[in-house]
Amino acid sequence: MADQRVVGRVGKASGPRVSIRYDDGSVREVPFERLRLRDFVGAVPWREFRSVHGQKHYPGKYASATSGKVVYESRLELARLMLADMDPTVKAIFAQPCLLTSQVEGKARRHVPDYLLVFETGTARVVNVKPEDRLADPKIVEALRWPGALVERHGWEYEIWSGADRIVLENVRFLSAYRRPGVVLPEEVEAAWRCVQDGDQLRVAEHRLAAGRPGHDARPALLALVWQGRLVTDLAQPLSGDWVLRRAA
Repeated sequence: MADQRVVGRVGKASGPRVSIRYDDGSVREVPFERLRLRDFVGAVPWREFRSVHGQKHYPGKYASATSGKVVYESRLELARLMLADMDPTVKAIFAQPCLLTSQVEGKARRHVPDYLLVFETGTARVVNVKPEDRLADPKIVEALRWPGALVERHGWEYEIWSGADRIVLENVRFLSAYRRPGVVLPEEVEAAWRCVQDGDQLRVAEHRLAAGRPGHDARPALLALVWQGRLVTDLAQPLSGDWVLRRAA
C-alpha cells in the first residue's frame, strides 16, 4: 500500500508526495491529496541537526508549553515558535514536519517546511520562516511558492514569516518565562483571574491583588494570565504598569 509505513528512502512517485518520519525510526509516504493531520501523530523532525563551532545559525530546542520540546534552526525560527506557543488557539506545533516532493515545471522538487501549526478549530497552517532580505531572491521566492500552492489547494493555510515588531517579540520572550506550570502556583493564577477587572491597568490590578503586599509580588500571576491568553493587552507597548488588561472572551 502506498501509505504503509516503510523504513528507508522514499521511492519515486508521479504526484505530490509527503514523507513523515516517526519516533520509532520509520518513514511513512502518502500522496499529498490523502494527507491528514492524524498522520503527524508521533512525528519527529525530518532533519537532524547539530551545533557546530562557527556556524551562522543558532539551532536549539525550545521547551514549549504547547508541544514539549520543539526544535528550531535559527533565532528567527525561535521567535515564530514562541509566538505560536503563546497563541491559545494553537494546540500542536510540529517542527520540520515532513518532506514534500513534487514535479514543478518538469523538475523534481523537494521541500521541508519549518513548522506545522494545528489549531483548536481543526485547521492547519504550514509556516516557512525566511529573513525579509532573502525574499528579494527570485530563487527563494520560487522555492517557497510551489509548496504554498500545494498546501492551499489542500485546504490548509500557508504563511511565509519574516519577523514581527521588536517590542512585541521582546514582550513575548519575557512572558515565556511564565509558560511552564508551577512557575506560578495555580491557585495564585486563579486568584489573580478572580481579582482582575476588564480594563484594569496592570498597576491597578497588582495593587488590588497584592492587598497590602508589595505590588511586584502580584505581578507574576497576572503575567501568567497574559501568557495563557486569558488576559490580553497591547504587546506593542513596552511592559509597564500602564498596560491595559482585557479579559479574553
